[in-house]
Amino acid sequence: MKHEELLALGIPAGKPLQLAFFSIQQMADASFDRTAMQEKLAATVREPAAMIDDPLVAELAQALVSLRYVPRATPAPWRQWGEGLEETAVQQMKNACDLPVATAGALMPDAHVGYGLPIGGVLATRNAVIPYAVGVDIACRMKLSVYDLPPSLLEDDLNRLKSALARETQFGVGATFKQRRQHPVLDLDWAVSPVTRQNKDKAWAQLGTSGSGNHFVEFGVLTLDAAALGLSEGKYLALLSHSGSRGTGASVADHYSKLAMKMHPELPAAQKHLAWLDLDTEEGREYWAAMSLMGEYAAANHACIHRGIAAQLGAEVLLDVENHHNFAWKETHHSEEVIVHRKGATPAGAGVLGIIPGSMGAPGFVVRGLGNADSLHSASHGAGRRMSRKKAFENFTWEQTHAWLKERNVVLMSAGLDESPMAYKDIHTVMAAQTDLVEPLARFDPRLVKMAPAGERPED
Repeated sequence: MKHEELLALGIPAGKPLQLAFFSIQQMADASFDRTAMQEKLAATVREPAAMIDDPLVAELAQALVSLRYVPRATPAPWRQWGEGLEETAVQQMKNACDLPVATAGALMPDAHVGYGLPIGGVLATRNAVIPYAVGVDIACRMKLSVYDLPPSLLEDDLNRLKSALARETQFGVGATFKQRRQHPVLDLDWAVSPVTRQNKDKAWAQLGTSGSGNHFVEFGVLTLDAAALGLSEGKYLALLSHSGSRGTGASVADHYSKLAMKMHPELPAAQKHLAWLDLDTEEGREYWAAMSLMGEYAAANHACIHRGIAAQLGAEVLLDVENHHNFAWKETHHSEEVIVHRKGATPAGAGVLGIIPGSMGAPGFVVRGLGNADSLHSASHGAGRRMSRKKAFENFTWEQTHAWLKERNVVLMSAGLDESPMAYKDIHTVMAAQTDLVEPLARFDPRLVKMAPAGERPED
């Protein structure tokens, strides 16, 4: 019997699969035919406890029994920031903290429902990584560049800025460049996973693109009320981008999240998307390497965009700030090395710089982390949606959206109605809920925004 057939019977990958092949050999020696083997293996999967005394499948049965879901005796400690969060998102956080591998959690004030772990969820685990707790868009991140050009360009030479945005990135599912971008990330080892190896050419074609959903590249005004970040008090022209690891990252997420779920069939339905990969296994090490590569690739996407736009404008970069907000890190918390998953959450260790955006019509902030231990050194990753994409289409019109943006002096080059700023929470309320997590250093107000055209299927 083949690997795929055993997985289809419900036998998890890893040690159970190895034991299944051992049982097959035992049954072959006992003159079982193929049908009889399938029937006995299926019976073992259905009722492993009843098969423990059968010498042909005893070890497999014992391994399957040990995989029966046993939650923590008491939930891992976790804390919530912000009021009135979706009950379903809060329940997802509770479910995550019941996992036997969980050690601590935190829920950010921009939280809303996601797959497995909520968006805005932070989870620490012991020697295990959860693909869905990293997120589908691995290494989705922010990057801000401050230029030595006057903000008055947003009024005096808007077409020049529009042209730079149009030339230096592409939006939409499957977006690619005919003239491919170059970056040292292409010289890294893309054979760390069969998924990254197979997708390297696709990744190269998409290098420097931005995708769809809530991804954007926008010009705006960065305001410092006092000297900070190596800059004097004042207003500056700045570029802010938000995107991740594109189609290759999505393929990595899809492959390893499905693999994790196959390896943990014992998880209840409410927690199936919280299936993990043990970092001592080949599968866990492979995912970690692929995730890390996608982090480098996502950073390279932003680097290409910002490098190209600076060149188009003939600008010097005065300041660069960037951070992931869909990733997992090995960190030490409460004197123990753990894996910290931040799914839609910004790293906020003491002194760590980060970016928390608002929406296309609301300000974002450059922040400095305060290193709050209860939040696992994390903060929100934005304002967070207050309604689904479907509800946004039902509740808003383009006439309303354009009027709202015009009041705030925002020019929109392209976007979907589901990204209407009215579909997002109030960024000031979110920031007020996390004053013990981050210190705002500068404010970014968007003025020229480009996102995926209307009608694009979101990738986030």
